Amino acid sequence: METAYGKSSNAETTETVSGEVISVGKMSFAKGMIYGVYVIVKTDEEKITVHLGPLWFIEDQEIKIQPKDQVEVKCLQIVYQGKPAIIASEVKRGKEILKLRDEDGCPCWNGRGRW
Repeated sequence: METAYGKSSNAETTETVSGEVISVGKMSFAKGMIYGVYVIVKTDEEKITVHLGPLWFIEDQEIKIQPKDQVEVKCLQIVYQGKPAIIASEVKRGKEILKLRDEDGCPCWNGRGRW
């Protein structure tokens, strides 16, 4: 089943946000769905919640995003369950890049059997 989380690529809804990670958390986006990871990034203007991806995928990456990290996040704005949401396609921390989605918006965890 294709969902907004499964694929999302609309150039009109992409943006880059920069700031400090003030928290990292996990949540289930829907009943019966596995946990996902989100970060709250404090920019110069606001605090933004950005969804990264499934917990198992994020934990499997070498880059570990932590509070107080200065990051630049390429984001996609979507509507999920009738509400606006922001999902990350990549997170830069210094020279390190956490790649989460390809150029077409497809998650890097697709086909890895746990989502």
